[in-house]
Amino acid sequence: MTRTASIARATSETDIRLTLALDGTGQVEVATGVGFFDHMLTALARHSLMDLTVAARGDLHIDDHHTVEDVGIVLGQALRQALGDKRGIRRFGQCLLPMDEALAEAAIDISGRPFLAWSVPFQRPKIGSFDTELVEEFFRAFAFNAGITLHVTLKAGTNAHHVAEACFKAVARALRMAVEADPRMAGEIPSTKGSLEG
Repeated sequence: MTRTASIARATSETDIRLTLALDGTGQVEVATGVGFFDHMLTALARHSLMDLTVAARGDLHIDDHHTVEDVGIVLGQALRQALGDKRGIRRFGQCLLPMDEALAEAAIDISGRPFLAWSVPFQRPKIGSFDTELVEEFFRAFAFNAGITLHVTLKAGTNAHHVAEACFKAVARALRMAVEADPRMAGEIPSTKGSLEG
């Protein structure tokens, strides 16, 4: 089964076209108009080994918020669509990831029950012109639209760039583990309920 999705979403604030292939090699082509965010999306795709293309136009003359949040929405929808009924996946994934002085932990349950537990304090409000609070906004939009439970915790770190990047990479590695095919599941849905739809 080919686990892919293509989604287009247009509102008065953003216009986003996104394609996702879960069983890729980490090929990335992203253009959101927000440089630091493109850098983070590239890290997310490369370290999850998902192929990702994103073309986004947003109301950046206001700020980056709508673009970042809406890409999270569309990426979450694409993940949910590409997973189908989630048959044969590992379901759970976790990663403790160091980046210089920063150490971030991510844990994922592809449960059908959307939730974000976020414990990542930033010591600066901006990375260049990028608002650090948008990292949480992205992951909330992603988790709720993907239908996953996501916990992200900062264990150490002071450099805002390192903290953000460690979070994206930790989520990427946890996601890679969770969506991976489990040969011992033999195509079964990994739930005692027989469903991962919430």
